[in-house]
Amino acid sequence: MTTLTTAARTKALQRQGAAVALVLMVAVSWLVFPRFGSLDNLRDLALQGSFLAVIALGMTFVIITGGIDLSVGSLYALGGVLAAWGSQYGFLVALALPLLVCGVIGLVNGLLIARTNMAPFIVTLASLLFARGLLLAITDEGADTYQIAPDSAFVELGRGTVFGFGFPIFVAAVLCLLGGMILNRTTFGQNVFATGGAEQSAILLGVPVARTKIGVYAMSGTLAGLAGALTAAYLQSGVTVIGVGTELDAIAVVVIGGTLLTGGMGTVLGTVIGVGLIKVIQNVINQIGTLDSNYQSVVSGVFLLVVVVLQRVLAHPSQRR
Repeated sequence: MTTLTTAARTKALQRQGAAVALVLMVAVSWLVFPRFGSLDNLRDLALQGSFLAVIALGMTFVIITGGIDLSVGSLYALGGVLAAWGSQYGFLVALALPLLVCGVIGLVNGLLIARTNMAPFIVTLASLLFARGLLLAITDEGADTYQIAPDSAFVELGRGTVFGFGFPIFVAAVLCLLGGMILNRTTFGQNVFATGGAEQSAILLGVPVARTKIGVYAMSGTLAGLAGALTAAYLQSGVTVIGVGTELDAIAVVVIGGTLLTGGMGTVLGTVIGVGLIKVIQNVINQIGTLDSNYQSVVSGVFLLVVVVLQRVLAHPSQRR
């Protein structure tokens, strides 16, 4: 009975700890910084978080299977450049090209990991370098910046608003809702959890582990490309320098949201909360004014370390002295 109670408390803390921290952070920031609660600031927070949320959604599925995807930052930048280049041929090309190219790279990641048993770290690190190199080749070492015409219909995807809130926010919200339903209410979602929870047992039970891994990496690459396309539409250009370190931000928010790095446990809602928490922290640092923006990375790193240590302790309560 005690063991069951401890396990229940562990799961509750892992799933709700980030939510409690977010509520407290928002409440304190609202009281201390008058501008924090302004509608304009909240809109900006949601918009900036939407791009990361799309990338982190794919990363959530990958990490639950026990994997990792280091290529998403480079795919994010590559998707933006491809979208900006494709915008000269119309809306459909601008949207489909980054999804197709980044999705194929993600698919290759999944095939190599699932069929050859190569380490996800090595495979996706190679894809990170490949995607960044392809980006530099397309843009002549970053010298060329592809602009999107202001009157292009594609710009509306990034800069259009509904009740003052940008379209990317709604795109991210719909995708996260769909992702949560897939993870919790479909056979594919069950396979994702089974693969990360106990891969060998899942294989013995007939779970299509290889197909599941291929699917989550293809999804991760496609979503990273979509995030890049949305960012290009918002910035009206394909910026070559974005995406550096984005893969680490995505991993951080997923883990902060309660998804275990060891796999087998996690939620899309937790990831969304993790995105909100990181963006609130970054926003507060910017509002303090006396702190350099580099402190954002310092705080994010410390916060991630604390969360991982707590997960480790909570997952093995019997080992605590």
